[in-house]
Amino acid sequence: MLLALPIAAQAQFTFTTNNGAVTITKYTGSGGTVIIPSATNGYPVTAIGTAAFFLKTAVTNVTIPNSVTTIGTNAFGASGLTSVTIPNSVTNIGFEAFYGCSSLTSVTIPNSITTIGDYAFTDCSGLTSVTIPNSITTIGNYTFTACFGLTSVTIPNNVTTIGDGAFQGCSGLTSVTIPNSVTNIGIGAFNGCSGLTKAYFQGNAPTVNGGTGSADNTVFSGETGTVYYLPGITGWGSTFGGWPTAQWLPQAQSAGGLNSNTNGFGFNINWTSGQTVVVLASTDLQNWTPVITNTLSSDTNYFSDSQWTNYPQRFYRVRSP
Repeated sequence: MLLALPIAAQAQFTFTTNNGAVTITKYTGSGGTVIIPSATNGYPVTAIGTAAFFLKTAVTNVTIPNSVTTIGTNAFGASGLTSVTIPNSVTNIGFEAFYGCSSLTSVTIPNSITTIGDYAFTDCSGLTSVTIPNSITTIGNYTFTACFGLTSVTIPNNVTTIGDGAFQGCSGLTSVTIPNSVTNIGIGAFNGCSGLTKAYFQGNAPTVNGGTGSADNTVFSGETGTVYYLPGITGWGSTFGGWPTAQWLPQAQSAGGLNSNTNGFGFNINWTSGQTVVVLASTDLQNWTPVITNTLSSDTNYFSDSQWTNYPQRFYRVRSP
């Protein structure tokens, strides 16, 4: 059953109908919180059309109904959005869809989305976090350019391509992890990310626009840092994308001051989920004995030695197999 808002609410929009499907072509209301109708004149609203909310700076919140499958080109460009609810029915976010929405602070992209257009979130300078779903295989060109407030981003394991300038100018980023599914990165993908100092790669060296990453100096230009790669993977040279490279190895870090407790002496092992790590112990810093070999279930795992009281002193180190 199709549900529609009252006529007075529908009067805030102009529509076009094509083969029984409705596209919102323009918002004409006064702003504030906007609820888009799921149907009008007995037909479902399936698309938010090109520039439908463009420059509507008085619009602060938008609820999109489950009938909508497409958010069109520049649909919300330069609007006053502070939040938006994107339902699981939406499969496509168009070119420049949220371009210049500087007041937008967070957005969750649902798993139904298969395509995000180029420049979709460019210049969303207030955006602090974004969730990219597993349904996305390509992060387009300049998708998150100039999102200065973005401090963290999770790139899912299904992404194979990160486009040109995808995160260019995201000065709030301090580190990024690239999954092993990524096989190609565009030029300048992280160019001008002035706070970025570490990039962790979980797989073989991607190409940069189809060429070797060691020959490129644009991916990380404009900042100083290190590319880390896991032991046993291929294609890595002494540089990648303009940064020097180094092996990404497990680290033992304090877990509340490295204090002992009733469960034994322990510490955190920080690496990446799925990797195998060996903890070794020694009483003299010369002879080392493996204590445990474990495949990490998350990026941070806790190690505890219940036998530590059996030794007058004991030292620990961690390594890959």
